[in-house]
Amino acid sequence: MLVRLTCGCSGCDKELAYFQAIHEAYKKDGLTSLAIFKEPDAKVASYVKEKKLNMLYAVDTKGESWKVFDTKTMPTNILIEKGGKIVSIAAGCDPTGLLAKKVSEKVAKTVNAPAVDVQKKVQENAKPKK
Repeated sequence: MLVRLTCGCSGCDKELAYFQAIHEAYKKDGLTSLAIFKEPDAKVASYVKEKKLNMLYAVDTKGESWKVFDTKTMPTNILIEKGGKIVSIAAGCDPTGLLAKKVSEKVAKTVNAPAVDVQKKVQENAKPKK
């Protein structure tokens, strides 16, 4: 899964927990997640540390990789199966997690694993612990 996002974008910040939940849920089934940032290395390094990013990431300050997929909306995630076929493109911000839930279901089919309700998982983790 390729995740196009930017540091400090409120939509990206809200959805990051869902992207990370998808990564955690399916990495054992073969999912590789890669976040691509356009900001300078130092800014990305700070963001990654602050957000405790748990997936691979790359910095592309010239935006060349973004041009390949012709994405203009942030965040955008692209599910690519082995062999390079694009399975889905989910563009735009959905802080409710409904979009992430649908992406998670597509990931499950792609990696042949049981679907994980990442929307529910993230919302449960966000609740204060008693």
